[in-house]
Amino acid sequence: MFRGKKYKESAKLIDRSVQYDPNEALDLVVKGSSAKFDETVELHIKLGVDSRHADQQVRGAVVLPNGTGKTRRVLVFTKDAKVDEAKAAGADYVGGMELVEKITKENWFEFDVVVASPDMMGIVGRLGKVLGPKGLMPSPKAGTVTPNVGAAVKEIKAGKVEYRLDKTNIIHCPIGKVSFGAEKLAENMDTLMKAVVKAKPAAAKGQYIRSCTVASTMGPGVKVSTTKYGN
Repeated sequence: MFRGKKYKESAKLIDRSVQYDPNEALDLVVKGSSAKFDETVELHIKLGVDSRHADQQVRGAVVLPNGTGKTRRVLVFTKDAKVDEAKAAGADYVGGMELVEKITKENWFEFDVVVASPDMMGIVGRLGKVLGPKGLMPSPKAGTVTPNVGAAVKEIKAGKVEYRLDKTNIIHCPIGKVSFGAEKLAENMDTLMKAVVKAKPAAAKGQYIRSCTVASTMGPGVKVSTTKYGN
């Protein structure tokens, strides 16, 4: 794989054989950032579970104390009085069947998160095949199927992130921007790690957190020691 000059310079700062303390790892990520834009910092956590089994799924959501640094567009499926509640909380789009049709007929995806009140899941369910593969289908576990749509929108706008396993049993989740600095990124990482540890399935056997790596959009990965979070 071709690597640019800036990437190679950043990689020289990192010892690939070392698992760094979280603060030190994030300091290296920030120092190694060389892109002309404010890079997103992502945490990649490999877990000792098997996502093919329903009782070993790890999924949830958590509000990062310092937000994500990204403005997220929220679409809310609801009706009656809750329409005004969602709009007042800052939802970008609010509606019902007309939005389902807009998505299916116009291939419209100008949103980042979908929230739905429980009484709307009958029509939202029709979007499973298009929202599911994009990771946009609302779910009670992620707090995006809820009667309290206003509170859900506020949390998302404040920096709530959803975490879930991919097919290789890894969680990929943004924890902020390089401009946050190592300290704020470390606070966000700590919050996310604790949430993932708390979400450990009862069926999980052996070592739970196998490895943890943090990286900016264009930078090399830095291995992080997870000793403080146990197994």
